Amino acid sequence: MGIHDLSDWQHEHAFDAGNRHGERRTWIVVGITALTMVVEIVAGMVTGSMALLADGWHMATHVIALSIAGMAYVLARRWSRDSRFAFGTWKIEVLGAFSSALLLGVVAIAMAIESIHRLLDPASIEFGPALLVAGVGLLVNLASALVLGHGHDHSHGHDHGHDDNDHDDHGHAHHGHDHHEHGRAGREHHAHESRRHQDMNLRSAYVHVLADALTSVFAIAALAAGYWGGWTWLDAVMGLVGGVVIAAWAKRLIGDSARVLLDREMDSPIVTKIREAIETDRDAEVADLHVWRVGRASYAVVVSVVAHEPRTPSEYRGRLEGIESLAHVSVEVNRCEHQRCP
Repeated sequence: MGIHDLSDWQHEHAFDAGNRHGERRTWIVVGITALTMVVEIVAGMVTGSMALLADGWHMATHVIALSIAGMAYVLARRWSRDSRFAFGTWKIEVLGAFSSALLLGVVAIAMAIESIHRLLDPASIEFGPALLVAGVGLLVNLASALVLGHGHDHSHGHDHGHDDNDHDDHGHAHHGHDHHEHGRAGREHHAHESRRHQDMNLRSAYVHVLADALTSVFAIAALAAGYWGGWTWLDAVMGLVGGVVIAAWAKRLIGDSARVLLDREMDSPIVTKIREAIETDRDAEVADLHVWRVGRASYAVVVSVVAHEPRTPSEYRGRLEGIESLAHVSVEVNRCEHQRCP
């Protein structure tokens, strides 16, 4: 048995503290999108095109969403070593996604209302200039997607700064709460899982920009139909379709981010894997289990085990080493004195 001090059982909680690569590309796209947004909104007001206005305001939602994503990266990085955050600052990014989704929902409703108004009270449209600006908007959206897509490819998991001490079995085999385990095997599995899971924040921004490109296509189609076919009503219809696209994206993002913020992930497959690993000897039974996400592909686990012939907490913890993404594990062991348990 070696001699250890308190630091051998301590570790950092900066599981996912921002993404410098994604952050830089996000701010580049914010600048490009903001400039194009102003051009499209002004052009839409001058030409009277609802589809062009819808595309411009849709770009405004992207400016807001991408700015929130950028600030989330900044704050997560700035506060990554702040001990007041029990499990790191990654959820700042998730909170940013949730906030931007709420704003998207508001804009979607406003777009739908304005489009319906244009259907009931049509306005004249200067199709030529509107088509030109909509085409520029589409090119900008595609360029932004390429910028974010490149960052998306490189936004894999990062090392979280844990030291290389293997804390397995330091003479603390008593029943009760065991110290947290962060051995080499667990870190290797965690790193592998992180590489398979890309940055949720950046991925959402990437899909958001692609959705904006689709809305630009709607605007071009409506303006072309109005210019060559005389279908002026299609402009307002496409504005309405754009609002529906934004609303659908907002709904999905609200659901995804809310599940993480509320720790509503106990239906994840990883929960079943944990139970099966702990109960593999048919004596131990999981009495209480809490699993929640603390990073893009990192989970924290608190498990209470009951057994007639209980093993050490380290042994039960060792059974979890084969499960990827477990970054923070706490085990409590209790002896069962009754025939009925487990």
